[in-house]
Amino acid sequence: MTDAPIAAHAAVADELAAAERPGFHLVDPSPWPIVGSISVLAAAVGLILTMKGLTFVGGKTGPLVLAVGVAGILFTMAGWWRDVVHEAETGHHNVLVRNGLTIGMFLFIASEVMFFVAWFWAFFGSALGSNDPQIYGRLDFTGGLWPPKGTEVIDPLRLPLMNTFVLVASSFAVNVAHDELRESNRAGFKGFLAVAILLGVLFVGGQAYEYVHAPFAFRNSVYGATFFMATGFHGAHVVIGVLFLTVCLLRAFAGQFTPRHHLGFQFAAWYWHFVDIVWLFLFSCIYIWGSWGATIEGAAG
Repeated sequence: MTDAPIAAHAAVADELAAAERPGFHLVDPSPWPIVGSISVLAAAVGLILTMKGLTFVGGKTGPLVLAVGVAGILFTMAGWWRDVVHEAETGHHNVLVRNGLTIGMFLFIASEVMFFVAWFWAFFGSALGSNDPQIYGRLDFTGGLWPPKGTEVIDPLRLPLMNTFVLVASSFAVNVAHDELRESNRAGFKGFLAVAILLGVLFVGGQAYEYVHAPFAFRNSVYGATFFMATGFHGAHVVIGVLFLTVCLLRAFAGQFTPRHHLGFQFAAWYWHFVDIVWLFLFSCIYIWGSWGATIEGAAG
């Protein structure tokens, strides 16, 4: 018997086995949850040590611990993505499993919404309570004003506005890419997806430039702390979204995804649209409303 009939027989056997599987399957034992958890813990500890300038064993170990943690996170992402793609390509993701994954993604995005609600709460709590001595004890902490007295803010109608257009355009490109995939236009799908990724990278670059040239600091400023935490975590989510879309682009070039089965890309598109919506709230509330009546950077000159 030649290799071709053997391969065909094996493919038929795999299809029959997949059809007989129960709706929900137990995946092979995976090391990624524990490896990912340890890596996130190491990254968090390393970041705290680095920001605080703490030392151990006579030297600054924060950057090293942070680097190890970030490397572990990237390694976990690569391994976990590999395993999930393998499950999808070998028939494990039947209708019931896809429904379960969809519910899980909805719950994940809901948890992310509440995560950002916490940062908006911190910002508005500080802003609306800036003239309340029961909150700050002494009004000279903020000068009874928001932004605090003497704080120059970023002009929202310059770089932040440009970044808004960039991210909205990226979200639009992802939507067009989705339409192209459903129309079986793989070239258009890959092209628009690549444009979305490039725009996402441009947004991250713009935000990094904004951080470097910000007229206020993270430390010793309630305005700076709430601003950088809210926008910084959003920037981290944009980086994750870019990685997510990049994996989808690599899978597209590998011939994966079909007009009817593209759950991985669909989840990436949902995540990217969520990131876009969060930015619109950030731009409206923190950049526009938060700078209302304040001293704009460079305006005095």
